[in-house]
Amino acid sequence: MRYRTLGGTGIEVSVHCLGTMMFQAGCNSDHDDCARIIHAALDQGINFVDTADMYGQGESEEIVGKALRGRRNDVVLATKAHFQMGEGRNRSGNSRRWILKAVEGSLKRLNTDWIDLYQVHRPDHSTDIEETLSVLSDLVHQGKIRAFGCSTFPAEEIVEAHNVSERRGLGRFRTEQPPYSILARGIESSLLPVCQRYGMGVLVWSPLAFGFLTGRYRKDQPIDLSTGRAALRPAQFDPTVAENAAKLDIVEQLVELATSIGCTLPQLAVAFTVAHPAVTSAIIGPRTMQQLEDLLKGAALTLDNATLDRIDEIVPPGTNRYNPNALFPPRSLTDTALRRRPLDDRAAA
Repeated sequence: MRYRTLGGTGIEVSVHCLGTMMFQAGCNSDHDDCARIIHAALDQGINFVDTADMYGQGESEEIVGKALRGRRNDVVLATKAHFQMGEGRNRSGNSRRWILKAVEGSLKRLNTDWIDLYQVHRPDHSTDIEETLSVLSDLVHQGKIRAFGCSTFPAEEIVEAHNVSERRGLGRFRTEQPPYSILARGIESSLLPVCQRYGMGVLVWSPLAFGFLTGRYRKDQPIDLSTGRAALRPAQFDPTVAENAAKLDIVEQLVELATSIGCTLPQLAVAFTVAHPAVTSAIIGPRTMQQLEDLLKGAALTLDNATLDRIDEIVPPGTNRYNPNALFPPRSLTDTALRRRPLDDRAAA
């Protein structure tokens, strides 16, 4: 396993990061089996583990905490906060009030005294970014976290956050965690260049495009919409939908390409993401030991220029064949008041 420096932190992390979203009820709720998967990943050289408080409402963090007993010092541990935890108000978001509460909960579940990378899981437009940066800076000074980052932030909000950090003398986001895959290359246009400009580490999620690049979903083959990822988002997998049919056409071309260079489609997909100079690590999120082993077999895969050129022909750089952020659309799109002037102010004359 190769290692890269995480932004400007000086922390070295493996190019594959073990994501643990699958370690919860409804996915893999066998804690002992999950621990075996984590240990196998560590034994293969992965030293970077990513989780979040909202994965199974803390269950994933508890599994990770138990699995890392005796091995904590060898692991760069990342978690996230933002989404609703339990019932009631003020149990979500990026406010000082909530982050102080959330980090204590994560530390307890992870059974650790510190978190190496603490990330705000999504933007929170009800909280001033200075408020968020201030509390995260305080947590660094207190020794509870070593560095902090953001996840799925648009480029313009990263720029704003860095400007606030500089003006107010606060710590800054050291990392960004965006969705990135062969089918979702939109971040190549502005987000990745912005991260490079600010020296940020980038750990990408969903390199298998929400399961579309696993090889399980193929053109002219029946797709069971009642199980797995397809059951969670059937509209994204229904082959009668034109957009999905187009994705299946792309999958066939990618399968052909993977076969020609002697690898599997998932291995090709992950190798593609880590070939970008802005990407530090790709998050792989196996549910089973077999899935982990299959992905790790492709860890040494190097995509040559001819292969990357062919991928560019299939899915041009900077384009999305599906929108990974559709699961969490920004408020600028969902709130009509932000897109429409008052009725009496819409006319030009």
